[in-house]
Amino acid sequence: MARRGETTPGAAIFDVDGTLTDTNHLHVVAWWEAFRQAGHTVPMPDIHRSVGLGSSDLIERLLGPDRDPGQDAAISSAHTVLYATYFDRLPAFRGAGDLLRSLAERGWRVVLATSASGTELAALRRAVDADKAVLDTASSDDVDRGKPSPEPVELACRLAGVSAGQAVFVGDTVWDMEAAARAGVTAVALLSGGIPRADLERAGAVAVYLDVADLLDRLDDSPFRPGPE
Repeated sequence: MARRGETTPGAAIFDVDGTLTDTNHLHVVAWWEAFRQAGHTVPMPDIHRSVGLGSSDLIERLLGPDRDPGQDAAISSAHTVLYATYFDRLPAFRGAGDLLRSLAERGWRVVLATSASGTELAALRRAVDADKAVLDTASSDDVDRGKPSPEPVELACRLAGVSAGQAVFVGDTVWDMEAAARAGVTAVALLSGGIPRADLERAGAVAVYLDVADLLDRLDDSPFRPGPE
């Protein structure tokens, strides 16, 4: 039996922040300021390691279960407002759009699985500039629990009309890798989000690349390589 990634093209599922766009550290600064406005001093390295979680999970992870949950909505809203100041200049990684277009041309069904939604997601998609290659999106509006829950990845598979064994997920955080592993999907990690290789591999990554440009250059020797005739 052919291994996953060696079969007929299925779903190519992508995280966005830190994977297709160079935005993780913008989120770190926005969250740091949102916490500061609420009276909390949270170290930026701790915030960085939490990026990729949904807002509620991120706040609980950083402030703990004994925090005043009445502040959560205000902190999340402050982050949204602060991050929105970057919407007109969000940077995509070199090769991001080319990678999505190349996979679509090879027959892969490209789906985005992201905690972004609404105007934030629209700004990210403008930055990547590959909408014609994207079949669908599983956003935070579409699921009850974000990553590391498998729900966003499972939804992406359903949107693409494939089974878990026919999908490859690309992300940059431990939460991405854990979500893919729990969904039974092949997990590919990128180092562009600033998370160490060893952490990503421990979380379930079967292959690790520097960034989307590196993955694009090595596509024929990746889990996206063409399958046997």
